[in-house]
Amino acid sequence: MLEAALSLMRLDILLPWILAMVLGVFIGAMPGLTATMGVALIVPLTFHMQPIAGLAMILGLSFTAIFAGDIPATFLRVPGTPASGAAVLDGYEMSKKGKGSLAIMIDLFCSTLGGLIGVILLITVSPTLAKFALKFTHFEYFWLGVLGLSMSAVITKESNVKGLISISGGLLISTIGIDPSTGFPRFTFNNLNLMGGINFIPVMIGLFGISEVLRAISSQSQDQLSGAAVLQRGRVKILDVFKVMGRNKRVIAQSSLIGTIIGALPGAGADIAAWVSYGVAKKTSKKPEAFGTGSEEGVVAPTTANNAALGGTWIPALVFGIPGDTITAIVLGAMLMYGLKPGPLVFQDNKILINQIFSVALISQVFLLILGFLGIKAFTWVFKFPKNVVLAGITIFSLVGAYAIRMNSFDVFMVVLFGIIGFFMEKVKVPLAPFILGLVLGPMIEDNLRIGLIKSDGRILPFLTRPISATFALILLALFLYEPAVLLVKKLRTKKAA
Repeated sequence: MLEAALSLMRLDILLPWILAMVLGVFIGAMPGLTATMGVALIVPLTFHMQPIAGLAMILGLSFTAIFAGDIPATFLRVPGTPASGAAVLDGYEMSKKGKGSLAIMIDLFCSTLGGLIGVILLITVSPTLAKFALKFTHFEYFWLGVLGLSMSAVITKESNVKGLISISGGLLISTIGIDPSTGFPRFTFNNLNLMGGINFIPVMIGLFGISEVLRAISSQSQDQLSGAAVLQRGRVKILDVFKVMGRNKRVIAQSSLIGTIIGALPGAGADIAAWVSYGVAKKTSKKPEAFGTGSEEGVVAPTTANNAALGGTWIPALVFGIPGDTITAIVLGAMLMYGLKPGPLVFQDNKILINQIFSVALISQVFLLILGFLGIKAFTWVFKFPKNVVLAGITIFSLVGAYAIRMNSFDVFMVVLFGIIGFFMEKVKVPLAPFILGLVLGPMIEDNLRIGLIKSDGRILPFLTRPISATFALILLALFLYEPAVLLVKKLRTKKAA
């Protein structure tokens, strides 16, 4: 392993690797530009390089992009990437309290640590986790989606009814497009732009970003958009960040494990890992009421999980040649063009390359700390501008980022529309996060439910009798019965004490 790491210390590998990671910071911090898009852009540049140089660029860019998405999420309430959606909930609240710099430094160190743990698990337990991931069929993926959806009840601060309204709206929007089973258009109103469904990235940018701009304009307040500008007067001590991480070591370990396992499930990805990790952290916290108000645990959990998930996505990719997410799907195509065939034999036939990939993933965490810190400094420079300029900048970057996804002006319209919807949702205190969760998980739940029913001739029983499915169903039941059980125990203790 040491020999493989030393073999990477060459200018023809280091230079493109670091430049790709710098590009990743920019892409992650730009709303609408995703890590997948960044990887797709640089893959053609890697065809004339050594395979390890190209893979270093792809791995490095994905790690920095996923972290950098938390920067605008924390300071502006605009998730830079889909994986940063959960980071908005407490990171932005900390920012409003004047603790934005602390929140983003926690993000940076937890992203690095989560990524490191994910890579170590990738190195040590790749075959075992990959075999577990291969046991997942449509029945198991259905329950995984429902389990993720149940997190909406956990992350809702206001009334459960409003949370249910929000998630129902997200699920309803997710049904727009071509029916996956019959091929019949649903709720498209003969509009060709709706045939492919509504992309959740413009919706997310509109709900969190444009709605915040509208709220700031309507309030006519002279306050800063967040507490970030206040924090420019004082530096955050690294010791303070370590203290926060020390207090939340259980959450870090828990979120790293959740992120790696969910990352290893083909098609799940870092965004689902972040939401599930956030929900589990709140459910297991001693202070669940603090979540959504600037909780340290609420910042630590999603950012640790989404970077850990990146290591997890490579487990099925390397061991079985099955992509864990869209990034590794692109990588597998690139590896085939390099003449490398992922699969069980890759650990024997290309042992040197595998050790180099592992070394790249580990060293990238060190580069992430340095480049992430510089990225934070560069981004917070924005807050030296007047508030109106910052608001205009958020609007322009949000619209440009949305257009860049598919080069379609319809996505720009979606950003504006859902920005207005988000503004009015907040006016009546309907939470935004469950809406996004419903939109993201809706297709996953529907597709797997319908395919599962087709495979079982319409019978529900296979969804409950398979071991992993039954386990997920029991976990879901336990989550819903947990709070009533706690209340019942408290009442019984109160009666005994009386």
